[in-house]
Formats: sequence, structure tokens, C-alpha cells
Amino acid sequence: MSKALIFDMDGTLFQTDKILEISLEDTFNYLRTLNKWDTETPIETYREIMGVPLPKVWETLLPSHSIEDRKQTDAYFLRRLVENINSGKGALYPNVQEVFLYLKERNYSIYIASNGLIKYLEAIVHYYQLDNWVTETFSIEQIESWNKSDLVKSIIEKYDITDAAVVGDRLSDINAAKDNSLISIGCNFDFAQEGELSQADWIINDLDELKALLPKLDTLKV
Repeated sequence: MSKALIFDMDGTLFQTDKILEISLEDTFNYLRTLNKWDTETPIETYREIMGVPLPKVWETLLPSHSIEDRKQTDAYFLRRLVENINSGKGALYPNVQEVFLYLKERNYSIYIASNGLIKYLEAIVHYYQLDNWVTETFSIEQIESWNKSDLVKSIIEKYDITDAAVVGDRLSDINAAKDNSLISIGCNFDFAQEGELSQADWIINDLDELKALLPKLDTLKV
């Protein structure tokens, strides 16, 4: 039996808030120089929708702007995110590497399924050397539907996974587990919302708690 854990990235493995605010501020300062923004940076609005694909982000934050403006803003924001990651301004959540080592020692395969874009994910994986433990990182950019459930399905099919759990902090992660008949483990971290987490099979407050859950996963049927 192939056992696996499929992790979300933002708000689950990576403390996105450490680079989110500065990258978003940089981006809206850029828009101000172009005379395309003249009010405060909508950081709180972004926090509320954290976890959705970036095209949806710009539809929400820039509802009156053109599609071309959104694309240019998206590209600039991505560059700032990557630059801030590479300069060491971000951070993993506590115990990520320790838990990954623990999982590998027990023959669990580790995958990442994220709504983040490929270049952004590559920057995180490279900077923190996550590919020492992670079999493959999947971006929503690789899926035509831009749907997290479809992304997780593609992982299951590619690697013939028969026994797995999805670990994440938002409803899209929980639904991705349910839609693929997998176990959902909600992370009560920075961007988590109580109403969404309540739909998960189990909830953790620290990734280290996964160690105690492993022997129980086989008893939890979806």
C-alpha cells in the first residue's frame, strides 16, 4: 500500500505572512507610481482570501482594473515574492523539516499541492531544500481547471496513491481531500478560519502533532 501525505504550501508549510505584507506593499507602491492606485494597500482583504489562486486574488483586489493591468500586477507581485524568499525574509512553520524526516523514515511519500505559481513554489523548495524529502511539488498552474481537487487527483493518479491524507489550512484543501476520498487534516495556523476547519476530519495546531496522528490514520475512514 502506498502511503502519502499531500501538503498545502501557503499557511501550512510556509509562513506566507512574513513576505506577504512587504511584497503586497511593494506591488501597490508600483501601481501608485503608475497612477493606478491611490488608496491604502488592501492587505486585510488579501488575508481574508488567502489560499485562492492568484488570478482570483487580483479579481478581488483590483475589480475595476483591466485584465492586462491584473496580469502585469500579478507578474510584478510574483517577482517581489521570489526576491523576498531568496533574500531570506520568509520562514517555514516550526517543525516542517523534522516532521518531513520523521515521515520519510516511516516510508511515507510527501507531496506538495499548492495554489501558488510554479516559480514561487520553486523558490521556496530550493531555498529551504525541501526536495530532500518531497517527491514532487505540484502547482495549480499545471491544472487547466485551476481547482485544488483536480490538482490532488492528478497526484493520486500519477503516483498510484492508495492511502493518503491532505494537510492544509483552508477549505480548498479540505474539499480536495473529500473530493478524492482522502483524509483531511486541517491546520489551525495563521490564515485558517474556524468555519472551514470544522469540516476537516482532524485539526492540528502544530505540524509536530502529525506524528501522533499517523498510527490513527488507518482507522479514520472517509
